[in-house]
Amino acid sequence: MAKKEAIVLLNMGGPNNLDEVEVFLKNMFNDKNILTMKSDLMRKFVGGMITFSRTESSQEIYRQLGGKSPIVGHTQSLVKKLQKRLGAKVIVDFAMRYTPPYANEVIKKLNKEDIDKIYLIPMYPHFSTTTTKSSLEDFEDFYHKSDGQSLLVEIKHYFENKSYNKSIIQSIKDTVEDDDYRDFDIIFSAHGLPQKIVDAGDVYEKHVIRHVEILKEMLKKEKMNFHETHLAYQSKVGPLAWLKPSLEQKMKTVRNRGIVIFPIAFTIDNSETDFELEIEYREIAQELGFRDYRVCRCPNDSELFVDALVEIHKKMK
Repeated sequence: MAKKEAIVLLNMGGPNNLDEVEVFLKNMFNDKNILTMKSDLMRKFVGGMITFSRTESSQEIYRQLGGKSPIVGHTQSLVKKLQKRLGAKVIVDFAMRYTPPYANEVIKKLNKEDIDKIYLIPMYPHFSTTTTKSSLEDFEDFYHKSDGQSLLVEIKHYFENKSYNKSIIQSIKDTVEDDDYRDFDIIFSAHGLPQKIVDAGDVYEKHVIRHVEILKEMLKKEKMNFHETHLAYQSKVGPLAWLKPSLEQKMKTVRNRGIVIFPIAFTIDNSETDFELEIEYREIAQELGFRDYRVCRCPNDSELFVDALVEIHKKMK
């Protein structure tokens, strides 16, 4: 009997309840790929200070989102659709970096099955040490400490996948609907990154810029002729220099039109899309006097994204 395969979707995670907010922050800021100082003791101290200062305000964010992050629910739905598409010979699961279900929990389940290969697919379309590398290392470290005998196969980025990009184009179409694209500017908003991480060799910015160029060509072919196309970065925290321009800076350069925001760095909706973009930046847009402000949904569990994951799995074989 042929051995089974497994696909594990990897993401950063998000609190499943308000009590997990502190756990989420503590785990994130204890990650050597996030706080890059060499001293573990210093990282623990700085991470503890950040967690202490941000827990209450972060709990309020998730309270406004219904008491939890939307990321797990969307991922569960995606896993279910991908499992149905691939059938019983492939086990589909997911693991989160900073909140349950953790990698070690998923590995325990998989080690009870007769699995030949485990395909690790991060839910980050672009490679970054802060996301992709962190999630892959986390899973692989736990797996090598377990009794697992499966071969691990990983992919580090897939922003060039056509079906994935079709899912983005479809989301933009769903957002604009029957309105005239020329009445809008579109801003591809990527999660920001400290400039020092990019300067140290992280390729994230290069991947994002290349991705925007691919999408601009697709928009052109689809005759989705926005007035102008922009790239900006969101979610800056702390005093360090981050990638520019910030989303707020970019929004100030666009006047007397509507704007459409697509969160290009995320495949699954989370607090950065549902709170930061939908609520915080909407308020900024109102203050700036925009006639219209719209935020696109991430691919989430769309059939086109499922198509992309099937293709990615096939390519990895």
